[in-house]
Amino acid sequence: MLQILLCGLAAALLAYLLGSISFSILFTKLFDHKKDIRTMGSGNAGATNVLRSVGAKAAACTFLCDFGKGILSVYIGRLLFAWAASQVSIPGIGSGELIQYGAYLSGFFCAMGHIFPLYFGFKGGKGVLTSWAIIALIDWRAFVLVIVVFIIVFLCSRIVSLASICAAGSFPVFTLILNFFVDYLHQSSAAGPTSLLYVCSTFIIAALQASILIYKHRANIQRLRAGEEKKISIKKKEK
Repeated sequence: MLQILLCGLAAALLAYLLGSISFSILFTKLFDHKKDIRTMGSGNAGATNVLRSVGAKAAACTFLCDFGKGILSVYIGRLLFAWAASQVSIPGIGSGELIQYGAYLSGFFCAMGHIFPLYFGFKGGKGVLTSWAIIALIDWRAFVLVIVVFIIVFLCSRIVSLASICAAGSFPVFTLILNFFVDYLHQSSAAGPTSLLYVCSTFIIAALQASILIYKHRANIQRLRAGEEKKISIKKKEK
């Protein structure tokens, strides 16, 4: 059990430090004369604000790097818990399930690092892109469903924040449906047998992450209620 505890602490710390690298801030400084994205546009340190305020190139770089750090964090968590699974065994919990705990744990702390970055005064983005990468690696089925929700809402509204809020809210719902009704009841998970503890734990983590993402959109929610939220637009840089 000590190995699992140490791996959990290491995964959480490494993922948080990696998530704290705010690429929207870094690329805005690089592409727009050392300006701080948090003082521009909506004030959010995220790819959407970079797209509106700086341009498509900086936004594309931000998108790829934010997505990449989520992927890397999950891989780190899985590797650490794979090592722990090779050292100890827990009755009722298979090695595949234990590795998935590492993925969920590191993914959550990477998102928290993105939202509350250590290197930038704990004022970061809303964690949408990083969370997408995390979901994609943890469970591709949930990722596909979450993206479908985002695309449908965005195409209907052209409002990124509304689509992000709806997608975030759907994450714990799809996690529960897939892990309980598909994996637990039918034991169809590729990672091996699924326990009820896993179903409950993953739902709680997904719900907590979704709640924080939605909370970070509270200003957007106020503007949505007032009918003042802007639709997506791209800033054209003057030559």
